[in-house]
Amino acid sequence: MNTYSKTLLRFSAIFAVIGAFIGSHMAGAGGYEFRTVHAHILVVGWLTLFAWAVYYKVFPPANKLLATLHVWTAIIGAIGLTAGMWLYYLRPFDLNETMTTVLFIVGGSILLISFALFLILTFLKLEDEV
Repeated sequence: MNTYSKTLLRFSAIFAVIGAFIGSHMAGAGGYEFRTVHAHILVVGWLTLFAWAVYYKVFPPANKLLATLHVWTAIIGAIGLTAGMWLYYLRPFDLNETMTTVLFIVGGSILLISFALFLILTFLKLEDEV
């Protein structure tokens, strides 16, 4: 059982449903204030996590600690970036601007770490290589 692939696939499905729902809401309401959040939920949350799920299905990770860190920084970063973006751009609550900016930046930074970890993992010797 490949838990990396399964975990990423399940989270990508959650992001897909949320992104599709937001897109449907925007189309029905005729308001496009969610467009940036919607796009990032689908690209970072759905497509990127899905691509990484496929990667882990095809290539067993060479370093399980790095793979675990990658998977969880990807999930936390995707949630943090999109939630921070929502709070920053749409301001649904009366939160301090500094707080929303920090949440946005921290989420994006965690996601950036996951991309760096993925880069490292792709250059490590894979278990199925001779």
